[in-house]
Amino acid sequence: REAFVAVRSSATAEDLPDSSFAGQQETFLNVREDDLLERVKECWASLFTQRAIYYRQQRGFPHAAVDIAVVVQRMVDAEKSGVLFTSHPSTGDPQMTIEAAWGLGEAVVSGTVSPDNYVYDREDDTLADVTVADKKVEMVKDPDTGETVELDVESDRRTERVLSDAAIDELVGLGERVEAHYEAPQDVEWAIYDGEVYMLQSRPITTIRDDAGGSTGTAVDGAGGDETEPEPNGTEPAATDGSRSIGTEPSTANGDGDVLVSGLGASPGVVSGDVRIVTTLDHLEQVEDGDVLVTEMTMPDMVPAMKRAAGIVTDEGGMTSHAAIISRELGVPAVVGTGNGTHSLEDGRAITIDGDKGTVRAGADDEAEPAEEFEPVEAARPETPVKPMTATEVKVNVSIPEAAERAAATGADGVGLLRIEHMVLSLGKTPERYIADHGARAYQDELVEGIRTVADEFYPRPVRVRTIDAPTDEFQQLEGGDDEPTEHNPMLGWRGVRRSLDKPEPFREELAAFARLIEMGYDNIEIMLPFVNDAAEIEAVKGHLRDVGIDPEQHRWGVMVETPASALQIDALAEAGIDFASFGTNDLTQYTLGVDRNNENVANRFDELHPAVLRLIADTIERCRELGVDTSICGQAGSKPEMVEFLVEEGVSSISANIDAVRDVQHEVKRVEQRLLLDSVR
Repeated sequence: REAFVAVRSSATAEDLPDSSFAGQQETFLNVREDDLLERVKECWASLFTQRAIYYRQQRGFPHAAVDIAVVVQRMVDAEKSGVLFTSHPSTGDPQMTIEAAWGLGEAVVSGTVSPDNYVYDREDDTLADVTVADKKVEMVKDPDTGETVELDVESDRRTERVLSDAAIDELVGLGERVEAHYEAPQDVEWAIYDGEVYMLQSRPITTIRDDAGGSTGTAVDGAGGDETEPEPNGTEPAATDGSRSIGTEPSTANGDGDVLVSGLGASPGVVSGDVRIVTTLDHLEQVEDGDVLVTEMTMPDMVPAMKRAAGIVTDEGGMTSHAAIISRELGVPAVVGTGNGTHSLEDGRAITIDGDKGTVRAGADDEAEPAEEFEPVEAARPETPVKPMTATEVKVNVSIPEAAERAAATGADGVGLLRIEHMVLSLGKTPERYIADHGARAYQDELVEGIRTVADEFYPRPVRVRTIDAPTDEFQQLEGGDDEPTEHNPMLGWRGVRRSLDKPEPFREELAAFARLIEMGYDNIEIMLPFVNDAAEIEAVKGHLRDVGIDPEQHRWGVMVETPASALQIDALAEAGIDFASFGTNDLTQYTLGVDRNNENVANRFDELHPAVLRLIADTIERCRELGVDTSICGQAGSKPEMVEFLVEEGVSSISANIDAVRDVQHEVKRVEQRLLLDSVR
């Protein structure tokens, strides 16, 4: 059968102590024989990209002194695979952590499956801890197409240990050899095929804090290990072989209180506080400054309470969950995916959470630091010193103003989506009630202050601000929400621009806040309208803009493309005067496919890469290019390499990603643009 190979670069100047050259050269996976020579040429050519040349100049490396080899590796059809950290990825402690699952490693690094976790104490040379997860799915390569497919794991293998003691010993030996070779703690991806261990790649661990005592190495690479940890499902059964499952049995950590529950350390730091268990949104007001918020999973309308909390603990979720993302943006320590935190922890009890180790201990720790003393900005700042130069702009999504400095540290080209609803929900009252109680000017002040915080950090880079788009069920939880209608599916209900036009009073105050900011000189602010269907809605909004003193002809504004109607009506929307159209792929996908992504019975059919969705996006981009309208994407799909490649090939103007995905998207955009450039001159 036809073989698949990987084509990787190996340059003489890579991973030096003072210059990493991280990401400078290209790597290609699942390459067939017909494409091999072209991929080898592209890999060689990547030594002389604009960015690589600039980087060498900045570092004082003569261009003629840098050589490159191209390594062609057989793709490993892994039976077992995973990641190992030769030291603890946050603390640098001398313990090796191995994560393992069935099939290809993509399932582990993407968070599709909860892997087994094995902790090896390098000081005692003992296996200190084993956590057996419920591995529901595995990813395998289709031998005919080379595509990766997801399959259910047979019931008898789901809770079976992936690694034997002998395999662990072999991986520990591999990790020690790799670390000794590079003289720094390493993040190693590995695979096992036919009983043989293969090292796929290795990079320095970049997430060990400067004050961590366990590490002696210097991290130089830009690929962080903690941002690719897998997502636990929180429901692992008790193991039968002496190992344990996530969040089950108390133990003692570092001589402090008993470990009550454990999960993933999603946001670093150690804090103490009293437990506040939130099982319904009605309980949010009970969370006071300094409390530890404990809930099944967080939602957008919990952000006000999350901002008050000293720490966050959830039953469900992983490193890319809402709780994890917002916690990292806020710099609040968080432990996610504990499985049973809401049942095991007692309301009002003092606890200490360790967002590095993923533990929740009994009692308060006198040495715990308050959350505001942490430096989340440095964690977001890319280690790679030179930003990839791309024609396609790569922007960042910002959920809350408090994340502005951290978002700006990514080096993004601007903000592709700043959500107003989080600012409004944090007020604790519906817009109507807040205006009634405090006045229209006070409501404007809150919005002006929040938007200004972000605009200041990014000026003169553009900041695209979306008008309020909260569904009715989120307003119901606020003071004044008793009058909100009860809707069977709020995502298909009274939200977005349709609500704004039906309730013009608070909408005009939103627009008045924009007008004040523009008058203050913030010409980098762009207004984006959500859930638009047709040009009639746009014309109505233009009237409100003029009423508050904003000339639609002089200031940039545009729409979200979230429904098939808006995609099919793009000519009319362009004629109405929009400057840009931004794809909201979460909504566009579920409305195109008729799939509720929150309905577990059909959620597996939710696919942003479905041909119908891609057709709508491609046609809209093509038409917008002809009409002089910029296009962008701000949905979660914009962080997927396959979607990035598709969008760049179609000619999208910009891609907006979450804070922790910006640099990866920049590199993927660069790779695709370089390939297109090479193709055009052949």
